[in-house]
Amino acid sequence: MKLSTLFGRTVMPALLVATVWATPVAAETIVMASTTSTEQSGLFAHLLPAFKKASGIDIKVVAQGTGQALDTARRGDADVLFVHDQVAEEEFVSEGYATKRYPVMYNDFVLIGPANDPAAVKGNDIVQALSKLAKENASFVSRGDKSGTHAAELRFWKAAGVEDMGKGYKACGCGMGPALNMASSMGAYVLSDRGTWLSFKNPGDLKILVEGDKRLFNQYGVMVVNPAKFPHVKAKEAQQFVDWVISPAGQETIASYKVNGQQLFFPNAGK
Repeated sequence: MKLSTLFGRTVMPALLVATVWATPVAAETIVMASTTSTEQSGLFAHLLPAFKKASGIDIKVVAQGTGQALDTARRGDADVLFVHDQVAEEEFVSEGYATKRYPVMYNDFVLIGPANDPAAVKGNDIVQALSKLAKENASFVSRGDKSGTHAAELRFWKAAGVEDMGKGYKACGCGMGPALNMASSMGAYVLSDRGTWLSFKNPGDLKILVEGDKRLFNQYGVMVVNPAKFPHVKAKEAQQFVDWVISPAGQETIASYKVNGQQLFFPNAGK
């Protein structure tokens, strides 16, 4: 009886201590509201594991159009943002939802369309191309989702002086991948970021028809959601991600992501 009691008092606590030490510590997780292009292009599958290896922090991505991602953060439902509509991002900062916007990388937009180009838009002038599409009532798929790509498209229509996009204009209210699929099945024109297009697996008869216009420049930025607005925001961990992604290590990781030998995004933090 004494040996049994002694066993219970001396060995069992040691077992309990061993159990406590053996329990793995859960990794910290933060929520990133992001544009769809960074996920659908495959960039995040390349970038985020590198960040976790460097920091031990997991990131849960909520991929939406940039406008929706900003709204998610305005509700306090994200810790960090990775988006691509500079005007909307600067407004977000001015409203106090973030204290700073950090440029992180860029690529460009391209106008995709049927290889036979029925509206004859091929060239390097996006404004002229959209004017032709409207006049020809050409089939065109718009994101229609308040995304950075949609915002850019609306700027280009405005620059072209076009108010009626024509009978062929259809807004899908969807991400870049679904919009490309829709255009592929319809033989329609569509504005895309180059990264998602290069990663797209179902091009059908589509090809790049308009590129190289300086107005097609596509800048991405990152922001930490302001904890003064939402105290529950994991600002420290979110800032760790921002600091890493704009550091040489993060920038080199972005630059090293390629599809079929082509670089999809070009780091430009601090520029």
